[in-house]
Amino acid sequence: MCSSLSVLRCICLIKFIHAMPEFMKPIHSVILIQNLQARIETCAEMAVNVFQNLNTASLLCPSNTGGWSIVQCLDHLNSYGDYYLPHIQKAFDTHMPGKPAEDVKSSWLGNYFTQLMLPDSGKKYKAFKKHIPKPRLDSAAVVATFIEQQEILLTYLEKAKKYDMNTIRISISIAPFIKLKLGDVFQFLVAHTERHVQQAQRNVPIYE
Repeated sequence: MCSSLSVLRCICLIKFIHAMPEFMKPIHSVILIQNLQARIETCAEMAVNVFQNLNTASLLCPSNTGGWSIVQCLDHLNSYGDYYLPHIQKAFDTHMPGKPAEDVKSSWLGNYFTQLMLPDSGKKYKAFKKHIPKPRLDSAAVVATFIEQQEILLTYLEKAKKYDMNTIRISISIAPFIKLKLGDVFQFLVAHTERHVQQAQRNVPIYE
């Protein structure tokens, strides 16, 4: 915990010194949800139309640089889904639907995490231990789980239209004592999914 706190303190310092308010402007909630839904649909389509039709050898083959295979990329994402999807459902269960906020505004920390995960950020990060892909994987099961999780996420995004995404907060997986707004969690999950789906896509033979 001390190590995590130290990292978060550094993040705080960096953000206060290099604040970028333009990234934190409010976004109309409907526009945001539609944008996130479209991006997740694209990721799900890649899994259904491409990954699902590859043979086991292609799915398990490490990248040319020795990095994760397609299945390892997806298993990494599934580990995040295993944590966040139940927490999002629990948040819906414990909050009454009502009039949603017209605009969604990211917190500086939520925005920071999302910006880090964007595919074009140009930065690489070591996965946290709990999210490192398993050494032995059932490729078909991993792909099926990934597709199922994206379908669930799409339903949650649709459901979120009836909730205030600024007031609901979710504990983050790497430091449960830190909570982010639901809107930030959705944006982080989508950016993170895009990042690793694109990584997996680069391992597909037809994309080499």
